[in-house]
Amino acid sequence: MLFVIIVGGYIGFQTGWVGYTVASGYFPYGVNGMLAGSATVFFAYIGFDSVASTAEEVKNPQRDLPWGIGTALSICCLLYMMVSVVIVGLVPYFALDPDTPISSAFARHGIQWAMYIVTTGAVLALCSTLMGSLLPQPRILMAMARDGLLPPFFSEVNKSTQVPVKSTILTGICAAALAFFMDVSQLAGMVSVGTLLAFTIVAISILILRYVPPDEVPLPSSLQESIESVSFRYGAQESNGEKAKEIVGTQNISQHPHDGTSHTNKVEACVEHPLIAKEINQEKMNEQTRRNKAAWSIACVCIGVLILTSSASATFLPVFVRYLACFVGGLLLLGGLVVLSWIDQDDGRHSFGHAGGFICPFVPFLPICCILINAYLLINLGAGTWIRVSIWLVIGVFVYLFYGRTHSSLTDVVYVPVVHADEIYRTSLEYVA
Repeated sequence: MLFVIIVGGYIGFQTGWVGYTVASGYFPYGVNGMLAGSATVFFAYIGFDSVASTAEEVKNPQRDLPWGIGTALSICCLLYMMVSVVIVGLVPYFALDPDTPISSAFARHGIQWAMYIVTTGAVLALCSTLMGSLLPQPRILMAMARDGLLPPFFSEVNKSTQVPVKSTILTGICAAALAFFMDVSQLAGMVSVGTLLAFTIVAISILILRYVPPDEVPLPSSLQESIESVSFRYGAQESNGEKAKEIVGTQNISQHPHDGTSHTNKVEACVEHPLIAKEINQEKMNEQTRRNKAAWSIACVCIGVLILTSSASATFLPVFVRYLACFVGGLLLLGGLVVLSWIDQDDGRHSFGHAGGFICPFVPFLPICCILINAYLLINLGAGTWIRVSIWLVIGVFVYLFYGRTHSSLTDVVYVPVVHADEIYRTSLEYVA
């Protein structure tokens, strides 16, 4: 890429960047055409999210993984854009060879030997892309098999290398078969749809975990002893509180037998703290109201994004209908964004579960922008791509219905309150020690 940028830039300045002087202009297909092309080549950014699958091999993943992904993504994005700027400037976009655009651009300027350098770089880049694609997939299948969603074959790890060899070989065979029988453009569309869908689901999940996280988490039944220990401890505290309340009331009645009724009421009021209890109940009602508002706001954001992106891409509709649909979708989107920005996030958003997690900045603006952009890119992909992906999704649904649903690890779990999950894990570690 550095060769293309440096040598191509030198040629462009020598020839006057003829690619930018065409009569039709530099932006002939408009925003929709640009986004359609962006959605097709989105697979070029797939390897960066695969770094997250190696979190177990990093010393400080919460610090190193975000920095590593962000730095690598920024550098590669800059290089991709510079290559595109140079190549489109050397040769008009309509004169580029779709099969070998970079080599043909240099060949039109008489630099035939550049083809060998570009081809060598393309082969090396293809090898690195294959490695980046084959690295996370077997580990994802291994994690799913550990959860019972896939057969145990995928979770088997080689004893000497500690690598899922069988899953890696099977993944490579499937990838080779798809590459052999399908066209490159078809594969690019399918891979881009899968990646965009995954990123969109992650963005929606961030909103859910920040505003309406679940009140209970599943724990394995192997922690049953720790769960019972913690439950007994809190149950004993509640029973002791009730007994103390009865003893205090009895003692005060015996000390004032003639005025037992009035003093008993005072003691009960002092012990039971009705104002505090009322305040606690009010806080619970306020929290439930906040969760309801957040849930409806997230739903409005998703529906608004879908309406806005669909109507903006539907060029076959009348102008008035498109503008009206865009207005409705934009109104739902902005309304949900304003409400999410106004209400408070959940108190336990940074300590969900027992391990915490990465902290996403600029919530809710960043996740909503991610959902909007990804949805618009998804809408601009072709119908054939969506048909092939739908068939793939149906196959996955059948695998879940006939195997994963009955073998899932969630079929034998105990649901406990989120506030007690950390204590239960600490208690289990004490038992092991």
